[in-house]
Amino acid sequence: MFMSNVDKTAYISKEHQAYLQQRDSYKKRVVFAQIGLLVVFFLLWEIAGNLRWIDPFITSQPTRIMRTLVSLHNEGSLYHHIAITVMETVAGFILGTIIGTMVAVALWWSKFLSDVLDPYLVVLNSLPKIALGPILIVWIGHGAPAIIAMALLISVVVTILGVYSGFTQVEPEKIRLLESFGATRAQVLQKVILPASVPTIVSALKINVGLSWVGVIVGEFLVSRAGLGYLIVYGGQVFKLDLVMTSVLILAVAAALMYQAVVLLEKHFLNWQ
Repeated sequence: MFMSNVDKTAYISKEHQAYLQQRDSYKKRVVFAQIGLLVVFFLLWEIAGNLRWIDPFITSQPTRIMRTLVSLHNEGSLYHHIAITVMETVAGFILGTIIGTMVAVALWWSKFLSDVLDPYLVVLNSLPKIALGPILIVWIGHGAPAIIAMALLISVVVTILGVYSGFTQVEPEKIRLLESFGATRAQVLQKVILPASVPTIVSALKINVGLSWVGVIVGEFLVSRAGLGYLIVYGGQVFKLDLVMTSVLILAVAAALMYQAVVLLEKHFLNWQ
């Protein structure tokens, strides 16, 4: 017979129950402090603008940002711009992660290939990718493909180096153990390398979240006619700084939500590991 949840809790010691309660209480305090810090920040921002400690025209205010959000919503353009930027970012993020991981696997599979490409990867990682933006525009053209290519270019090299570094740090004793039982290269990859590198791959995903947003916004600065990056450039050109700050805050919220999605994916991967 299976014990119910009530029966299971009966077997938990008082010390363990106290520890669980203390941990839950600590988590609640952290969340409360995070929310309180955000509320205080926006309150001080609003008060500073009202008292003219700062210039609301330059720094905007939470109330002005809310009015801008309502205006964009009423115009029907708010969700259009958000959807375009999110789509481009997710596409760049997924492509950068998949291609970067596949190249890292190829480098692990062939030491010769790794030694040949190592200096080129170092140079590409050091190269300011933004400088290649005009070249991408000429090669690919205006629009979403060039923006996605910019996000891919910024994130893929970092993914390759990070994931490959994780592959090479797997304990060699485990690999030799499987090889002694006649395991193939593919079986070693499946049974040892990939499971042991889950934390490294997840870390690469977290880094790619920020890099993908950077690549997309830079691309929208250069070629886009829609999206949050376009709103930032347009707002700066016509001195609508409320629009600029509104777009920046939307970017912050969208990036935070995307990061939390990666955190949930991390929990799933760790359970699989």
